[in-house]
Amino acid sequence: MYHSVTPLSLENAWLAVPDRLRTVGWWQLANCATLPTQSEEFISALEQTMLGNGKMELFEITADQGTLACVAMCRKPGPLGRWHMLGDEELFEPFDALVRDAAAAQALAERLAAEFRPIEFARLPDNSPLIPALRAAMRGRGLMHVGPAKASPYIALDEGWYDPLLRLSSRRRSDFRRARKRAEEAGAVEFVTHQPTPGEFDALYDQAVAVEARSWKLAAGSALAADRAKRAFFRRYLTAASAKEQCRISFMHIGGEAVAMHLAVVWDGRYWLYKIGFDEAYARCSPGNQLMLHTIGEAARAGLCGYEMMGESESWISDLWTSEEHPRVRLRTYPYSAQGLAALAEDGGQWVHNRVQKKVPNRLLGLARRRTVAA
Repeated sequence: MYHSVTPLSLENAWLAVPDRLRTVGWWQLANCATLPTQSEEFISALEQTMLGNGKMELFEITADQGTLACVAMCRKPGPLGRWHMLGDEELFEPFDALVRDAAAAQALAERLAAEFRPIEFARLPDNSPLIPALRAAMRGRGLMHVGPAKASPYIALDEGWYDPLLRLSSRRRSDFRRARKRAEEAGAVEFVTHQPTPGEFDALYDQAVAVEARSWKLAAGSALAADRAKRAFFRRYLTAASAKEQCRISFMHIGGEAVAMHLAVVWDGRYWLYKIGFDEAYARCSPGNQLMLHTIGEAARAGLCGYEMMGESESWISDLWTSEEHPRVRLRTYPYSAQGLAALAEDGGQWVHNRVQKKVPNRLLGLARRRTVAA
């Protein structure tokens, strides 16, 4: 078991991958990753910036040929703390264990099933080999529940996306042209995508954070400027990504001023979009959507095969850009232990509460309608 030590400066210290992650042999399984959130750099940045007073453990399966499977788990202090994947609660991005093959997944599942604490995976890919492996491993040891989680939208890129405007309806194309005209009336329009070196990264990152802070996200508390730990995480992770030439920071400028931004990485032949933001003072120009239009086309013309919108699907994405989604699931285990039974009782109580909250308003609405008709 490992405990994190919070650095004196979360934001400005250079990412140093902890020795305990190096010993796991993460690099041996790098080609087995299906998500950038499985990378050594991503997990290390999470541990260094967002673990807080939680407890972390690395579950690893090794053999003579090296590491076969591994996953970083953490839990809150106390006897009832559940194991969950590092980053599940902090970022709510999709995560998965790293496994070499089905046999390795089964070995890792057996190790996890031996835990007396319950385990939760908030957003697993629905085709994760860990799901059938854990289902088999939990037989006779406890219960397991798999339910739907928020899906991740994506665009499968090809030559048809070289000019994304042509993929939109005539009404949408007119909307974009009007928005672009309003932007040009306010000043010269420019789109720039940077592939920063680690030395160039900080200034560009600070500029992106400042753009996002000029939106509703600051008041809502979801902007990086309002969340020190999350801001520090992305600084560390994307600095490490810059060292591997993966980081992309994009801006839309109007009259020389940055009015929209993207924080993304190019990984495994795809563009993975983590953060977007725009200056609300320019909302009439739709800078967020204009920058999205530019980066989609840029990614397609660069030969990338996919545009992955991390996070979850929202109406503005499905209405305008894509209805394609990667399904995700929430997996929970309830071992036959005091901790497992406590977790089952807690989740069962929450399920009943949610059902009642949903049904009562519907019944009241139905009663009101009947009284209206009777009157």
